[in-house]
Order: sequence, then structure tokens, then C-alpha cells
Amino acid sequence: MEALGSLIQGFGVLADPMNIAYMFIGITLGVLIGVLPGLGGANGVAILLPLTFSMSPTSAIIMLSCIYWGALFGGAITSVLFNIPGEPWSVATTFDGHPMAQKGHAGEALTAAFTSSFFGAFVAVLLITFLAPVIAGFALRFGPAEFFAVQLLTFCSFVGMGSESPFKVLCAMMLGFALAAVGLDSVTGELRMTFGSVELLRGFDFLIAVIGLFGIGEILLTMEEGLAFKGKSAKINAKVVWETWKSLPRYWVTAIRGSIVGCWMGITPGGATPASFMSYGLAKRFSKNRQNFGNGEVEGVVAPETAAHAAGTSALLPMLTLGIPGSPTAAVLLGGLLIWGLQPGPLLFVEQKEFVWGLIASMYLGNIAGLIVVLTTVPVFASILRIPFSIIAPVIVVICAVGAYTVHNAFLDIVMMLVFGVVGYVFKKLSYPLAPLVLALVLGDMAESSFRQAMLVSQGDLAIFWSNPLVGSIVTLALVMLFWPVISALLRKRQSRPDGGAPAVSVK
Repeated sequence: MEALGSLIQGFGVLADPMNIAYMFIGITLGVLIGVLPGLGGANGVAILLPLTFSMSPTSAIIMLSCIYWGALFGGAITSVLFNIPGEPWSVATTFDGHPMAQKGHAGEALTAAFTSSFFGAFVAVLLITFLAPVIAGFALRFGPAEFFAVQLLTFCSFVGMGSESPFKVLCAMMLGFALAAVGLDSVTGELRMTFGSVELLRGFDFLIAVIGLFGIGEILLTMEEGLAFKGKSAKINAKVVWETWKSLPRYWVTAIRGSIVGCWMGITPGGATPASFMSYGLAKRFSKNRQNFGNGEVEGVVAPETAAHAAGTSALLPMLTLGIPGSPTAAVLLGGLLIWGLQPGPLLFVEQKEFVWGLIASMYLGNIAGLIVVLTTVPVFASILRIPFSIIAPVIVVICAVGAYTVHNAFLDIVMMLVFGVVGYVFKKLSYPLAPLVLALVLGDMAESSFRQAMLVSQGDLAIFWSNPLVGSIVTLALVMLFWPVISALLRKRQSRPDGGAPAVSVK
């Protein structure tokens, strides 16, 4: 009941007409970002983050989070109409969404995608509403050792539970830690890795890195591929929406399963992309019409879209309650909160209660607004893709440069943005993940400070990380996740042997 009372207060914060206006502006910009390949939710938020510094933190986070919801919605438009995933998590939507469009059912596919996205996000917001205060209250018991344990758990889960090569994840993470260490030592005040450069005293700003890695890197890769837009046109009218809505309840099991998968992958650092693929695979496995998957099956659109939106939304739960982002976009939002002087974590629910519940309330209204916007403006956003990419790409680069320059009003930041853009391009060409690099760049200082504070308290004794059941269980779980690839390989090897042990001996 306390959560409901706080939520009502949050809707009171959202009643400000300016916050409502920012919400719709954010949704519209987000859909545009989701539609344009080469941009993404994380990069769109990063580019526009400097433009929100003049706003109040509440208005700024409402607008930025709505950009995120809009990008989640917008990725489905290009997937269905053009077979071009506007976002990585929209790849699975192309499997059945585009075949439906080719058969003349683009309206039905888009309506199913948008409605499923709304359902997945709604389930995730309910989870945040009722679970966030519990987690925040529990986390008030945390000290330096516990905070480092949670941060270690995040890093280890990226290494052991992700779909990428653990070696590549570790390499990306180590680079992020190295970049985070540049500048002034937060504990001793000494200079680290500045090499006599005054410009490096403030270190590498995560915002410059994110704009370069995601924005410029994607543009360089897209230019190399010579992307051209070809697709189907679509119109959504009330009759199409109503007929599709009448057919969707038959897929309620798929939607609930996708929401569960999405919420789990959002809270853990799995992310929306693996959640969408996992949900699609489960739907195909358990569907009665599995033979139709890949040929234009509505269930093949419902499953990935539900999971992607649930994962994208629930990723904000660990970010708000523990200060641990569950996705690259959540990592960017985390950096924004730090810039505004807000420390994500359990105390945020005590010291900035109005801010937190205003944000949670905006999640409800933002997703409703997003559903309305995309259902009414699909033809407009689809027509944008008729513009040659040779025109769109320079516009995106200019926007990235403006966003980078406004962080410190320094030309050096534009140069660093371009350098990070080349790094992002190389990472993508070599199939190295960017999310662990961003995560380490954002959390590296916090993790280092927590570890060193714990060491000061224990006088250098590592046993402090097993000094009580809470921190001990978290660190143990982190180590299990870190070595999970090795553990799972040993388990598979053991199971492949007869009797689960000794190797088989043939007898003639």
C-alpha cells in the first residue's frame, strides 16, 4: 500500500504540463532514433543528455527515459517494413514481421509488435513499482564491502553469463577500467596516467565515449556496408488495430513467458537483445504452429517484442535501487544522474523520493503515450527512410559532435569522440562487445572506491568479503558466474559420459 501511495504522489509530480510535454517530445525523438539505423537507444540518450542540463533532474530523466521507450517502439517499424533492425533487439522481429509485411499484413504485424511491447513494459513497470522499494530497503544494510560485491557480481555476470566470448568481454572491460582510472585518484588525489597532459586531469568523460562508441562507430560501420533503404509502406487504421487486438489474447502464454524472460534478462545484465532471441526461441519450441515461424507468424512478432520491452524497462530496477545498470542505456542514465548530483542506490528512495516516484509514474504514462504515438505516426516515420542515407549520416555525425562539444565546451571532446568512434568501429568489426566497456567506464571508479574503502576498514584483509552471510553469498555467486563457462563445460563433459563418470569401455 505504501508503494501505491508513493506512486500516486509520483503522478502528482507528473501532472506538471511541462513534464507531460517533455514526455511526448522524448517519445517522438525516441521513435525517430529507433527508426534510424546507426542510432540507438543508448546513443540517442547520450547525444541528448547534454541538452537536458538546464532542466530539473525530474524533467530531464522523464524526457530521457521516454526517448528510451520510444527507441524500443521505433525499432519494430524498420524491422517489419524494411527488414532493417533499427535496434539490435529488433533483429528477432524481422524473422516473422517482415514476411507478414510482404504478404500485405504490415498493419497487423506493427500493431501486434507495438501492443506486445506495451504489455512487456507494463509488466516490468509493475515489477519496478512493487519490488524497487523492497530492494532499496534491503540495500540500506550495504557497506563498502557489500557495494563492491554487487558491482563484482555485475562484472562477473557479464563475463560468465553473456552470449559473447568471455575473453572478448574481459578485454573490453579491462579497457574500460583503464580509461576510468585516468585522471585524479579519488582516494589519494594523485595523478594517474595523465602523461603530463592538463586535458586528461578530468579523465575520460563517459558521455564522450558513449557518443563516439555507439554513434560514430555505428555510422562508420553502416557507411562501409553501403546501407540502402527498401521496404513496404504501411497504414494502420482503427479496423486493423481492433481486429489485431481481438486475435492477440490467444497468445497470452507467449506474452507472459516473454515478459518473464525479459524481466529476468533486464534485472541481470543480459539485456534486451538476448531476451528477444530467447523469447523467440521458446515461442517457436512450444508453439502449435512452429512450422509457420519464419513465414509470417504473429506469435513470432509477439514473443521478441514483449521480451525486449520488458528487459529494456526492468533494466532500470537495479540502476535505481543499487546503482548497477542492467543495460548500456541504463548505464548512460546512471551517468546522467551522477552529473545532476543524484547518487543512484537505496538512499535515492529516501532523499529523492519525489524524483524516483515521478520517474516510475512516467513509465506508465510514457508507454501509453508511446503506443498512441507509434500507432498514429507509422507512415510519417516510415517515410523518413526514403531519404538517402548519404544525407542522414552527416546529420547524425553533426548531432553527435554538438552533443560532445556541449559537455565541457571543448573542441578536444569532439576529437576524443572521433577517436572513440574509431574504437567502436574496430570493436564491431572484431565482434567485441561495447556494453562491458561502457559499464566498466561508468562503474570503474565506484567499484575501485568501494574496494579500497573495504580494504581500509579491514586493514587489507580480503576476508571482509566473507565476513557476513550477505556479502559472502554475493561474492560467491559472483565467482560462480565468472567461472560459469568452465563449470558448464565440465558438467557437459561429465554428462556425456555413461553413468555420469568413468569413460565407456567397449567389450567385444
